Amino acid sequence: MNVDWLREVCLSFPGVTEQIQWGNDLLFKVGGKMFAVTPLEPASVCLSFKASPESFAELTERPNIIPAPYLARAQWVALQTRDALAAQELAQLLRASYDMVFAKLPKKIRETVSSSKSAGRKLRPKKPAKAKRKRSR
Repeated sequence: MNVDWLREVCLSFPGVTEQIQWGNDLLFKVGGKMFAVTPLEPASVCLSFKASPESFAELTERPNIIPAPYLARAQWVALQTRDALAAQELAQLLRASYDMVFAKLPKKIRETVSSSKSAGRKLRPKKPAKAKRKRSR
């Protein structure tokens, strides 16, 4: 796993944006909520992402995977080495992280993200409101 591979995977999900925050951390977000973070400079962890409660318990028992600093209570895990997980498994876990964060977004934001992923579908403009008739006295 390297940053280019990570960007390719995360940006392939609908409505994902990336942002550098907290100095040199690259965040991947959907609907303004982050689902994965990687430092761009050497650090004690190389990637953090949200996990389901079951995955969190299973993953943190594996070598080189720990509860994410500052985010463990929200069920985030952190990889201490770039090879802690196979690429295929990591891609699936990143998609699961995206899906969990997406599911918690407000309905209006989910609909906006969903409509942006279907390229052929255009939003119809709203019909203008009818003017009220004035009563004659």
